[in-house]
Amino acid sequence: MAGFKETPRQKMISMMYLVLYALLALNVSKQVLDAFLVVNESMVSTNESLSTKIAATYNRFEEQYALQKEKVGPFWEKAQEVKQQSDDLITYLNHLKLKLVEITQHKDSAKVIQQYYRDTLVPAPYNPGKMIHRRMLDLNLVPNKNRYNDPTEYLIKNEVKKNGEAYKLAKRMEQYRQFIIKMMSLPDSTTKVGLITNYLGKKRIVYHNADGQKQDWETHNFYYTILAADITLINKIISSVKGAEFDALNYLYSSVTEKDFKFDHIEAKVIPKSTYVLEGGKYEAQVLVAAYDSKTNPKIYILPGANQINDKNIKKAQKINGKGGMVSISLPARKEGLHKFAGIIEMINPATNKIAKYPFNGSYIVAPPSLTVAPLKMNVFYIGVDNPVSITSPGLAESQIHPAITAGKLIKNGKQWIVRITKKVPGNKVYISANANIEGRKVLLGKSVFRIKRVPDPIAEIAGQTNGMINKSTLLAAGAIIPTMKDFEFDLYFRVTSYTFSTLINGDWIPKNIKGNRFTPEVIRLIRNASPNQKFFFENIEAKGPDGTIRSLNPINLEIK
Repeated sequence: MAGFKETPRQKMISMMYLVLYALLALNVSKQVLDAFLVVNESMVSTNESLSTKIAATYNRFEEQYALQKEKVGPFWEKAQEVKQQSDDLITYLNHLKLKLVEITQHKDSAKVIQQYYRDTLVPAPYNPGKMIHRRMLDLNLVPNKNRYNDPTEYLIKNEVKKNGEAYKLAKRMEQYRQFIIKMMSLPDSTTKVGLITNYLGKKRIVYHNADGQKQDWETHNFYYTILAADITLINKIISSVKGAEFDALNYLYSSVTEKDFKFDHIEAKVIPKSTYVLEGGKYEAQVLVAAYDSKTNPKIYILPGANQINDKNIKKAQKINGKGGMVSISLPARKEGLHKFAGIIEMINPATNKIAKYPFNGSYIVAPPSLTVAPLKMNVFYIGVDNPVSITSPGLAESQIHPAITAGKLIKNGKQWIVRITKKVPGNKVYISANANIEGRKVLLGKSVFRIKRVPDPIAEIAGQTNGMINKSTLLAAGAIIPTMKDFEFDLYFRVTSYTFSTLINGDWIPKNIKGNRFTPEVIRLIRNASPNQKFFFENIEAKGPDGTIRSLNPINLEIK
C-alpha cells in the first residue's frame, strides 16, 4: 500500500498492525458496527429532512419566477445551476456507496441492489409535500460490514501515486465547494460552506493518525476503515452537500429583492380623482409623467372632446403650466354622459436637453347621484377586526346619507364608519346600501358588495429574522417566537400556541415539541452550547388569531455566527 520497498522492520510493523486490526475485528466488531449503524440511520434521516426543506425553497423560488420572470430570472437560472451541480455530486456519492458494497461483497450491482437495497418512501426531489418510493441501501442487510481490505484497496490504492477513488472524491468535493463559494460570493477560507478536505483557502490542513504521523484527508478517513464507516462517512458528505445547496438557494432567493427594476420608458398618465361625476359638479384629475424627475416643470395642452391633439386642432387647446413633474387639470361636468379629452405634455429631456412631447388622452362619465362606499384600509372586510370605511356621495352632506349592511354591524365613528364582522357570512359577501333625502325625496343611492375574509397569517420571527446568520447572544436575548403582521394596517395580535424546535448535534437530529412561544430551559441550553455554523430550525409553528382560528406559520431557520 505504501508504494515503495519496505525494510524488514517496516514489514514487521505492518504485520503487527494487521494482527491488531484482526483482534479488534474479533473483539469489538459487534459494538463498533452497532454504533455505525445508529449513526448512519441518523444521517439518512437528516438527509431526508434536508431534502424536504430544499424542495420547499425551490417551490417558493419557482412561484416568484412565474410571477416576475424578468426580475427573478437571473437568480432562478443560478438556482438551476446549483440544483444541477448538487444532483451530479449526490448521484456520484450514491454510486460510490453501491460500488463499495459491490467490491466488498464480490457481487455485481444488480445482485447488490436486489439483496441489500429496500424500497423506501422518501420526499420527492424539489416537490414539497409529495412522497415517492425509492430503492435505497439498507446497511443493516449488508453482511461483512467490518471488512476493510477491499474498500481500502479501492479508495486508496497507492498513497504515493494517489490513484484511489478517495482522491477523486476529494477533488469533486473541492470543486463543488468552490462552486458554492463563488455562487454566494464568499472568501475561499470560509467555514460557512463545509466539504473541507486538504485545504481551507490557501492553508494546508494536516491530519494525524493515532501515532501522531501526518496524513492527508483521504488516508485519514479511508485508510483501513471498515465498510460500515465508509458508508456512514459518505452519507455525512451527502448531508454537507445538501446543507451547502440549501444555503446557496436561500442566498439566491434573498438576493431577488436587492435589485429593483430600472425605469427605461417614459409615459404620460392621467390620474383622475374620479371618473364618475355628479351632474353639476366638476371632473378633476392630475396629469403626470410616470418615472420622471420631480424637479422638472412640464406644460400641457389639453383639448376637451378630442381623441388626440395634432397640428390642426392644437390652437384650440388650453395651455396649462405644471410643477414638480405634475400638472393638475379641471374640466366641467355640465352634461350627463361620456366625455373625452386629449392632450400633450411638453418637457425638457435631460439626455438631449431638447423639448420632448408625450401625448395622452382620457375620458370621464357625468352621471346622476350615486353611493360611494370606500374602505379606508383594505378592499375587503376582515373577520374579528374593526374595518373603517368612508360612506359618501358626491354633492351630499353626511347627514343626508343613511347606510345599512346585510350582515354584521355598521357603527358610526366620527366622520367614518366601522364595519364589524364577528363570524363567517354565507357566500363570504356583504352588501352596504344607503338612502338619502334629496329635495324631500327618499332616494336609493345604490349598494356595494364586499368580500369577507379572515385576517392574513402573520410572519413568525425571532429577533426580527426568519432565516440567516444570527449571534448567539441575540438569539438567547430574543427568547421567543413573535408573530408579526407585515404590511397589514389593522391593530391585531396573534398568540403562538406551539412549535417544534430541532437541531443537529454530532450527526443526530434533535427535535423538541414546545407549547407557547417562549424558549424552554432545554432550548436555551442547546443554544448556549451551540458551536459556530450550527443550525436551529423552528417549525410547525401554530398561532391563534383574533378570529379564534389556528394558523400554521412559516418556519424559521437560523444559523449561529
